[in-house]
Parts: sequence; structure tokens; C-alpha cells
Amino acid sequence: MLAQFVLFDGFDPLDVIGPFEVFSAAEQFTDLVSVVLVAADGPGVVRSGIPAVSLTATAGLAPDRADLIVVPGAAGRMAHQGGDLTEEEREATIPAILARSLTTGLPGLLAKALATSGTTVATVCGGSLVLSMAGLIVGRNAVTHHQGLDVLGAGGVNVVRARVVDDGDLVTAGGVTSGLDLGLYLLEREVGPKVALAVEELFAHERRGVVWREHGPAPVHA
Repeated sequence: MLAQFVLFDGFDPLDVIGPFEVFSAAEQFTDLVSVVLVAADGPGVVRSGIPAVSLTATAGLAPDRADLIVVPGAAGRMAHQGGDLTEEEREATIPAILARSLTTGLPGLLAKALATSGTTVATVCGGSLVLSMAGLIVGRNAVTHHQGLDVLGAGGVNVVRARVVDDGDLVTAGGVTSGLDLGLYLLEREVGPKVALAVEELFAHERRGVVWREHGPAPVHA
């Protein structure tokens, strides 16, 4: 399977590197996995939202070729932190960074991905907000960072307060560190538990939380 990890200006590096390294490590244990860093605008160096940290996209985002596309959130300050902001500071906030990503070719490519049979779109942290702000996941089940849950819900998304939410061809994860859990879960789902366990042991990381799926009876509350 081909896993493409999306970069855009201001992305959060850990959102990308966590699951990317999971799938990269899987290449040691199976020839069924290949990984690539991509950008909507094609190959090139892409700046993250953390000063002095950039990654290089080696290819363009190609929904017609990918089996899995992973979309990160942004790194920056929250708009409500620290009183009045200068214009430069406002442009460096997470909402502004995510909004700028919508002015690129990314939303159109992600829409194509979600419409492509056999392609799974996954997100870490604010990545689901990118999809929501683009109007691509109305009525879907998803999660994001806890500070963005209200925004996600306001976009018509059914918010599920879980670490990882599996909604079929859309799999979303919560805060930044959930990227490792997302990667391992997707590796187990798409490749199998034996390879996923091998990577989990290599990383000395035990996954947290239950992966939510639309399956089984709903809990009865008193």
C-alpha cells in the first residue's frame, strides 16, 4: 500500500513524523508498504509551523495513486492566547494557518481522495479541521484536538470524543501524540496485526484508548 503524508505551509511536524515513522518502520518488516511525503503544489521544501523546522515533499499529492493519505494539523499559537495580536502574530495562529491551506489545491485533492474508492483519508489533530473547513466531512464521525472540538461540531461533523475514530474511509485522531496510535492502528487495519505489533515493539510504545467505530450497541445511561 502507498501511504502519502501531506505537508502544507505551517503544518505540525509531529503530526506528520509520528505516523510517517510508523509506516516507514513497517518497511523493515514487509514489502507491502511504501511511504512518501507529498504536497498539493508538488515537490519542494515545506515550512512547518515551528521555526527552523521544514520537511521536503518528494512528490505531489496524488489521490488516484494513494491507498492512504494522512493530513496533519498546524503548529502555532491559538487565536485566544495573549490578548491583542499584531497582524504578523495573527497570521501565525493555528486558525489562520489552516485557513490558508484552503487557498491551495489541497481541498480539491482531498475531495477527490474521499470520493475515490479504496482510498482512506486519515488526520492527526487539526487535520480533521482542514477537511471540515473545506466542507468535506459534513455528517461524518470524527475527532480533533480537544481545543477544536466545538469548531469541528459547528462544521456539521458528529464529534466523537475518542483518541482515534474509524469512520471507514475517514480515520481521525485527537491531539498531537495520537499520531503514533493512529499510525499503528492503520497499520494493523490495512496490513495486519503481526507487522503492527513488530513496529509497536520496535518503538516501545503501547497504544492508548479504544478506537471508536460505528459498531455494536450504544451504552445505556442511567
